[in-house]
Amino acid sequence: MWKYIWIPLLMSLEIISIAKPQSTIYLPTDSSVSVMTSTCPSPDPSLNYRPIIGIVSHPGDGASGRLSNATNASYIAASYVKFVESAGARVIPLIYNEPLSNLQTKLNLVNGVLFTGGWSKSGLYFDVIERIFKQVLKKNDAGEHFPLLAICLGFELLTMIISKNNNILEDFSASDQASTLQFMKNINIEETLFQRFPPDLIAKLSTECLVMQNHKYGVSPETFLGNTELCSFFKILTTSTDQNNKVYVSTVQSESYPVTAVQWHPEKNAFEWGSSVIPHSDDAIQVTQHAANFFISEARKSFNRPPTEDVLANLIYNYSPTYCGTAGKGYDEVYIFSETEKIARL
Repeated sequence: MWKYIWIPLLMSLEIISIAKPQSTIYLPTDSSVSVMTSTCPSPDPSLNYRPIIGIVSHPGDGASGRLSNATNASYIAASYVKFVESAGARVIPLIYNEPLSNLQTKLNLVNGVLFTGGWSKSGLYFDVIERIFKQVLKKNDAGEHFPLLAICLGFELLTMIISKNNNILEDFSASDQASTLQFMKNINIEETLFQRFPPDLIAKLSTECLVMQNHKYGVSPETFLGNTELCSFFKILTTSTDQNNKVYVSTVQSESYPVTAVQWHPEKNAFEWGSSVIPHSDDAIQVTQHAANFFISEARKSFNRPPTEDVLANLIYNYSPTYCGTAGKGYDEVYIFSETEKIARL
């Protein structure tokens, strides 16, 4: 009886042995492979591998007063912070209504600035954005590579400031809309926001809705090209179409400065979930990542190396984000600043 038990078992073991795949992957510790000498190159001394980005806060609490009704409240959506962090940088909040001396001190601690989306286009906020923009130009004119990324409202404010026309914005229906980006003909994307995008992703941007728009105002190509100041400062990289098929400028790059402005929201794809139309596909996430990588790669070119203790005392880690997803449609998390007389860390 035993032979009828063992013979099938032995045959099955032989089959298993024959079917076992042979590995062709060699590990560095495999004695059959010659050991290759590993090298860890020294960091490039001309680059800053610990870049800091200043993000300007916006009036309000980000939730129409549902989180804070303090008259002096301002906020930064956490998605902008995560966007910067995802590419290897840290954030210092530039609270728009704190004393100008504090703002100037903080500007001297950072290696680039980000203007966020929002709604405010006048008063103190507009004045602060204009002042910081002039400081960005001044730093670059003095020889320091100091990048600026302006998103949505930031794009609109820059067009107003540069054109010297506070009425240059036109009405568009692009609220809560995913869209494509149409690249200008014969445009060179080297040294622009899109330089790190793979060719297939560039192609998809023109045919698939991979970017998030959320604005009611913008600038048409005709208006943009008809303004001498805008044309001399920016070149148009892309346009987009709103829900009524009206075309507006959606990405611009300065001709002479490391200044990029986008009407769309590169931070939302990976870090905001309040709207069902925000693209979250693999390609959409790559858009977020490549945009962040470009901006922070520009910040690494800044030679500013402030004292560590001053940086640590002012980082956004000194504040706690507020979850606001249950407060209504809007951001998932925000940093709220409401006691400007106490928030200065210097």
